[in-house]
Amino acid sequence: MNIIIIEDEKPAARLLQRKVEKLGLKVHTLLHSVEEALDWFQHNMHPDLIFLDIQLSDGLSFEIFEQIDIKSAIIFTTAYDEYALRAFKLNSIDYLLKPIDEDELEIAVSKFKNQVQKNTISTLDFDMIKQMILGNERKEFKQRFSVKIGTQLKVISVDEIECFFSENKGTYLHTFENRNYLLDTTLEQVEEELNPKDFYRVSRKFLIHMKAIKEIQVYSNSRLKVILPSYKEEEVIVSREKVSDFKSWIG
Repeated sequence: MNIIIIEDEKPAARLLQRKVEKLGLKVHTLLHSVEEALDWFQHNMHPDLIFLDIQLSDGLSFEIFEQIDIKSAIIFTTAYDEYALRAFKLNSIDYLLKPIDEDELEIAVSKFKNQVQKNTISTLDFDMIKQMILGNERKEFKQRFSVKIGTQLKVISVDEIECFFSENKGTYLHTFENRNYLLDTTLEQVEEELNPKDFYRVSRKFLIHMKAIKEIQVYSNSRLKVILPSYKEEEVIVSREKVSDFKSWIG
């Protein structure tokens, strides 16, 4: 059985290879870009199974399939979440959200083996998946917040915000100028409105700006401590269950 992995982060590709081979399968090739994949497919037989990342270093992996008619089975490995799951479910063996869980990987591989035995692997509708993903990428994220100060309103750009935090049932934004402002919303709602490339929910209490990360320290119980430029009221700790995802986000 011929299996390849298309993933732009080489350490992530090698880690996935080791996990797949622990399940008794052999990964023959690791590819890391659209250009590299296009060249490989032009000179090699198409594999039985592809583990496919969506966002590669030189573009979306859909560019490969726009130029080459590939009939291989696909298991997506992606950081994309809810908005694209319907497309992944309809059009692939399975999808695996990063960081990849070994139990979920084993289930996905079992699905692939069952479909091979039953000869039920179908052609993917890449146009459908691409439109859903690109449609989400065009989503307009919040660029500023208005806060009430006495009888006045102050407008604060997201670029001025170091972090958001919850305290005593209230939600606050903290600026790089070391000022706190109370918001009339929840931290969950704030998280939904912000670009996930710029802000990350490290715990129930804190949502931090990528630009605000001054230092990251190893903390107890396999957690991480984030040092911010001006917020010093409480330690900002990355919860243990989020450490792997947080590392992927900053990487």
